[in-house]
Amino acid sequence: MSAAMDRALMAMSLEEEEEDKPLMLPNRPESCSRGNNALSLIGRILNPDCQKISHLLVDLPRKWGKKGRIRGVALTKERFQFFFKSEQDLLDVLEKGVQCSNEWAVAMKRWVNKEPATFLQFVAVWVQIRNLPVNHYTSQKIWDIGEVLGEVKEIAFDDTENQSQPFVRVKIWFDVSKPLRRSKLIHLPDGEEVTVYFYYENLQKRCFNCHRLNHEKDFCPLLVKARQEQAAIRRTNVVVEKRKSEPVLKESDPLFGVLSEDQVGVNPITGKLKINPEVKKDRVKSTVAQVEKDPHAQKVVLRLESAPVITRDAGAISTGERMSGRFGPEDLRSHHLDSLKELKGEILRERSLVSEEEDINSRSQLD
Repeated sequence: MSAAMDRALMAMSLEEEEEDKPLMLPNRPESCSRGNNALSLIGRILNPDCQKISHLLVDLPRKWGKKGRIRGVALTKERFQFFFKSEQDLLDVLEKGVQCSNEWAVAMKRWVNKEPATFLQFVAVWVQIRNLPVNHYTSQKIWDIGEVLGEVKEIAFDDTENQSQPFVRVKIWFDVSKPLRRSKLIHLPDGEEVTVYFYYENLQKRCFNCHRLNHEKDFCPLLVKARQEQAAIRRTNVVVEKRKSEPVLKESDPLFGVLSEDQVGVNPITGKLKINPEVKKDRVKSTVAQVEKDPHAQKVVLRLESAPVITRDAGAISTGERMSGRFGPEDLRSHHLDSLKELKGEILRERSLVSEEEDINSRSQLD
């Protein structure tokens, strides 16, 4: 392919990208499916790891006893749509409350033209409230207790008829992002405390750690985080134990022989070696105490005086001859004695000169 053809194709692709504008669909009645959507339900699975839409589209119509009268469509990996042939079938499914697929809950709601932000965030659940206080067995108190779980839509209670079950049923809109509450402590007006219990109808599986509907216990974020923290602690302990078994201060370490192994610690935050501040303080105190006992160290360390330079070259001696650099004890002693003798002779000569001058002065005064 020629270079000119390559440039032409590149120019065409760039022009196509620049002209890539959104597609405007025409507003035609025959191209709109709102009429079909009017008799449909929109739903989404809550636990994608355990639920498959392909199985759900087959299982739920058979479970409802409406196989052949419902058509299912997979919209996304988590959302689906059921089309009904009659209004009655659609209402019958909604009356059943929350539905489950593979024992996990499914959120479903009737189709709307414009979905609100909370669409498919709530499910209708029938809840049994047990252990109600005897003196507060009224629809108003049941309503107040049901509001703990969510918005109460219906209360199945008739205080004029016999009640054969030890519970009262309420229908609530439950937020699927929240955990299922199993009980609630209630303070009565007379000061008594009573615990009421909740049982959720048709809800089968949940996380038995945080009691949410969107994951299994093994994948609970709270347990995963706890396992990660425990693993980090175990790794840190292994590193610490390994470092304890091996000497920290090697012979090549400048602190070898100065600090002991138990004086070297590990920073629990960074995991790196550190010198304990108490060790530094004790070391400084001991060093100062040793210096105070040594007068030469006081001059050099405390008063910062320069130490004298020590050399093996003794320099020229009085005879003008340079020694070889090696002196024995006898040589040093004889040299010291000679120096003292010379110094003594000079002192005597100076004294004799002074006495002669004094005699001359005294004679001149007598004349």
